[in-house]
Amino acid sequence: MWAENWQNQSYWLDGLEATEESFETNATNVDVLIIGSGYTGIHASIQIARAGRDVLVIDSGEPGYGCSTRNGGQISTSVKPSQGKLEAKYGQDRARAIRHEGENALEWIEEFIKTEGIDCYFKRCGRFHAAHSQEQFDILVKDAQKLSKQEGIPVEIVSKQDQRKELGTDLYNGGVIFPRHASVDPAKYHRGLLNLAIKAGTKIAGNCHAEKINKVLTGFEVLTSKGKISCKQLVIATNGYTSKLTPWLQRRVIPIGSYIIATEPLDKKLMDQLFPTDRIVSDTCKVVYYYRPSPDRTRVLFGGRVSAKETNPSVSGPKLHYDMCRIFPELSKTKISHSWFGTVAYTFDELAHTGCHDGMFYSMGYCGSGVSMASYLGMRLGQKVIGAKEGVTPFDDLPFPTRPFYGGNPWFLPAVVSWYRWRDKAHMAKHSNLEVVNT
Repeated sequence: MWAENWQNQSYWLDGLEATEESFETNATNVDVLIIGSGYTGIHASIQIARAGRDVLVIDSGEPGYGCSTRNGGQISTSVKPSQGKLEAKYGQDRARAIRHEGENALEWIEEFIKTEGIDCYFKRCGRFHAAHSQEQFDILVKDAQKLSKQEGIPVEIVSKQDQRKELGTDLYNGGVIFPRHASVDPAKYHRGLLNLAIKAGTKIAGNCHAEKINKVLTGFEVLTSKGKISCKQLVIATNGYTSKLTPWLQRRVIPIGSYIIATEPLDKKLMDQLFPTDRIVSDTCKVVYYYRPSPDRTRVLFGGRVSAKETNPSVSGPKLHYDMCRIFPELSKTKISHSWFGTVAYTFDELAHTGCHDGMFYSMGYCGSGVSMASYLGMRLGQKVIGAKEGVTPFDDLPFPTRPFYGGNPWFLPAVVSWYRWRDKAHMAKHSNLEVVNT
């Protein structure tokens, strides 16, 4: 199933143009230091640099090495907790405001990309959210009607009989279309952000590992693999790569590997059969699958969680190929050209969190919806740092929960994933006569 010379790296990095300047700096004293060069950190830096502050972004790897260039390029309006669940915790007004930030983030990112002229294949293609059982289809329809009535979110219901008009498979039991969801080339988007940041005056240092943070009278001193950096303000933008460098934050985010493959180029006729509407796709499985055509509609990009424990792309690739072929048997002889993974960050309350703790600004925990939300909250975070009133969001300083005995290593994840995977397959087998196979 492996193509000749398959690559253990993100498909999105193929042919990516170089940035306008190199990622090196000798800065040792700056107004603002940002740790993390993904969407959050770079968007924050753009706001700070454009306000005239001296800002430096550092990263332990190459800038954008993490999930910002490794994700599926799907953009939703997702805020996972329902309106009802949020109301029970925070009251009606704040619950509505939190939920609406998902819409705000998508509207904002589209306008930002257009205004700044970033060439990254942004498209409002819509999402087909597929039901993996009849029970889930009934729940989807009920939830969709509630979303439409209570929050004004446009949705379209697709029956199993009409499913092939949206997706070339008989595996699912219908689904729901969210017509406003979008797609993007995530690495081209990130590269565009880097160029904007550099033009604004941001200094960027890759392969600069932050080793220790010391709080001092004038701000912070950060010891790095390239020497000591002093700053007045410090921003933590590490999301799924949050480490013991910031133990309070590490205890509050759950790093989860998400794995993706790209197929070799497909015949246009086959692609049109499988993805007739060019939508991005996800499903109702607890261990979700997400997939889409590449922007040029030559390949299928297929992602999801493949095993209870973290693994490597040579192992995850065949597992994803197997699951892809369950959905699209026509791809059984199609080979894998790329196999890779990135690390996302979940939180115990399934909400993103942003604020300031112990003098350090932060934003993280996007729960798989990071393309728009990391961008949007990163932008707002930059506004917070410069003291702009626009930086205030409904996510600010929400209680950021952790759990007893949790220190950042999700020891409980294998058991949870195994249970969910078994339950997903049992539901699918019940409604489609499929054999339940443990993988």
